[in-house]
Amino acid sequence: MRPRLFGASACVAALGLLGSLVTACGSSEDGDGTTLRLVAAEYGTSPATSSRAYWDKLTAAFAAAHPGAKVEVTLYPWDDVDREVTRMVEEGRAPDVALMGAYSDFAAQGRLYAARELLSVRAEANFLPPLAEAGTVGTTLYGLPFVASSRLLFYNETLFDKAGAKPPRTWSGLKSAAGKLKEEGVPYPYALPLGPEEAHAEALIWELSNGGGYADSYGDYSIASEKNAQTFRWIKDNLVAPGLTGPVAPGELNRRDAFAAFLRGEVGMLNGYPSLLHEARAKGIKVGTIAMPVSDTLEERQAPPAAGVADWMMAFKRDGNRELVGSFLEFVYEDKNLNEFAGRYHLLPSTVSANLETANAAADPSATQFLDALRGAELYPVNEPSWLQVSNTIKRNIGKAVEPAADPRVVLEDIARDVREMTKQAG
Repeated sequence: MRPRLFGASACVAALGLLGSLVTACGSSEDGDGTTLRLVAAEYGTSPATSSRAYWDKLTAAFAAAHPGAKVEVTLYPWDDVDREVTRMVEEGRAPDVALMGAYSDFAAQGRLYAARELLSVRAEANFLPPLAEAGTVGTTLYGLPFVASSRLLFYNETLFDKAGAKPPRTWSGLKSAAGKLKEEGVPYPYALPLGPEEAHAEALIWELSNGGGYADSYGDYSIASEKNAQTFRWIKDNLVAPGLTGPVAPGELNRRDAFAAFLRGEVGMLNGYPSLLHEARAKGIKVGTIAMPVSDTLEERQAPPAAGVADWMMAFKRDGNRELVGSFLEFVYEDKNLNEFAGRYHLLPSTVSANLETANAAADPSATQFLDALRGAELYPVNEPSWLQVSNTIKRNIGKAVEPAADPRVVLEDIARDVREMTKQAG
């Protein structure tokens, strides 16, 4: 998920066409009960696809239904939004609502409203269960899932046909297919993006496929588990060493570059999500989608969950803003509004009712496949207050585990040691 913005941050005065309702970014009166400030991640990849149009339309409709209410929206690139919101909070200028990649550190500081303080019982109960679980700290829902996606293995059917390769179901099958693709001259038989942009996603997908993951059954971090060490040893020995991951070292390959290569027809296999599938089809690429192949040591009954990703709405406590924030969030999570955003970026809405109503899920079998995977998916441990720091550490370092001279276990243990320190500080 998380498309990246096209440059510097964009300050968007929502309702830009309705002069009487516009105020300058950052100039709202705190807690006046009529002005709401939303800081959100930019999902577009160009000016033409910017989220600006969606928020302009939605906030105009909200203001029309709530006379006197004003909404200001500031958009930041995904690379910046978490840092910018954190800075605002530290400076005592927290927005009323934020849409970003993590929420639990603010919840741990007691800065967020619980969902039950803002939403109707029906609205709170409407979130898809795996997403609601990930948004819950203790027994309280603080992170409101907005849009989500699951990850599936994509393969270029044309390249597979030329190479005589079969869609893999196991790691050994993936290695065999990658070998045939390499013999056929495919630049990236399997694209392995372990670069700092989103390495934590690729790593989790592989860890889950061997029965591992970031957390154990008790909810504690398990970065350097035996399963995870086995996983990265296998990747290093069976994919990276034989040159089956392409000309760019995995630790230097970012997701956006891997996706771009896939859209150029240079990648045989990679893990992707719905928006990439849409882009590939638009370019005439024949794409097959299957569950991530599993370790040959896993029995069939041990089929692991897919990896799921969600982005989070959160509401910051401020005197006088609770009623307006609650009304706004109820409006945002109406099926038509949530589905419009999800459809715009080919993602999955976060609620049961919106998924039932979305036309894409009914018309496109692949959308149903992603939704089915999401229902049983495992998400990042975003309800851990330390997750934002932990994920950044994983992004920067996990690619080292498959370098030629590296011992994967040692790399994972180094990361785990840093994670323990972060957990102590967050606790």
